Amino acid sequence: MAQHRQRLLAVVEPVVTATGYDLEDLSVSRVGRRHLLRIAVDSDNGVDLDAVADLSRAISAALDKAEADGDELIAGEYELEVGSPGVDRLLTEPRHWRRNRTRLVKVQVDGQEVTGRVVVADDNGVTLDVNGTAQPVAYGALGPGRVQVELKRLAELPELPDVDEDEEEEDGE
Repeated sequence: MAQHRQRLLAVVEPVVTATGYDLEDLSVSRVGRRHLLRIAVDSDNGVDLDAVADLSRAISAALDKAEADGDELIAGEYELEVGSPGVDRLLTEPRHWRRNRTRLVKVQVDGQEVTGRVVVADDNGVTLDVNGTAQPVAYGALGPGRVQVELKRLAELPELPDVDEDEEEEDGE
């Protein structure tokens, strides 16, 4: 299975990196009679739906070309799913930490569980705000981090103006 994954990576990763994204994960699983190929991509600027659609088409074309050239990558029918990693993704690489500045995270620091907000993330490590105290931590001392979902931060968002349904209908015509 590892060799099979390597062949898929050899086709998919160049397509992803050529578009300016990082390949975060690639997995193949069996769903009934089909296979499901899941690909997670990310970038410092995030991933929008148009980019996912474009990337999905490009990956599909690359897989089709590889198959046409005689490299059977996925036996039988498959479904391709391209998206970005969810909030439950573990933060393990410096780029993961950089992309989650201002987020609350839970992480093991030298064997101790710490919850803090990512203030800075650079090439050397992160600075966490733990109860109002800045705590710089080198990447070597960090375990995998997990973003904490904060429902109370929704209250900090600006209120959207009320839209009158009649005005909305007039704009849509």
